[in-house]
Amino acid sequence: MGISVLSLYRRFEPRPLGRWLFSRLVCWKAPYFAGIRPALVSLEPGRGEATIRHRRRVTNHLGTVHAIALCNLAEFIGGLTTDASLPAGMRWIPKGMQVDYLKKARGTMRAVATPDFPPHAADAGYELPVQVVVSDPQGDVVLRARISMWVSPRAAAGERAATAG
Repeated sequence: MGISVLSLYRRFEPRPLGRWLFSRLVCWKAPYFAGIRPALVSLEPGRGEATIRHRRRVTNHLGTVHAIALCNLAEFIGGLTTDASLPAGMRWIPKGMQVDYLKKARGTMRAVATPDFPPHAADAGYELPVQVVVSDPQGDVVLRARISMWVSPRAAAGERAATAG
């Protein structure tokens, strides 16, 4: 098994431009997120925080940050927070997302993700709800998201080889 997301983040974070470089690395691994240019602010088990700047690329016809850009930000930080919170031997995938758009989004958006409970090791898969709150520069909440993450045990190396053939 490779290095964990949290271990990698902790290697990058204290260095100059470390969080910026880590955010770019995540976007290289998951290219879809590159369109919103997320910036990781902090990452630890049980909590993650990221931002996106209000710029033309993420703007809708009203001149506000597009709703789907906000959803992408929520999924970006929700996934990283889930990954950073998981015990060894477990994996995750988003299963669904419920979103409430509460206010027009103007300015740099700040998203904070927190799982409803600490993820645990298990022999079978389970749902882990992750709450994401996105706020504007004044601290007003513009979006609330509930992402249902499916957490399950990683397949053992022998099981992967058996199912690959």
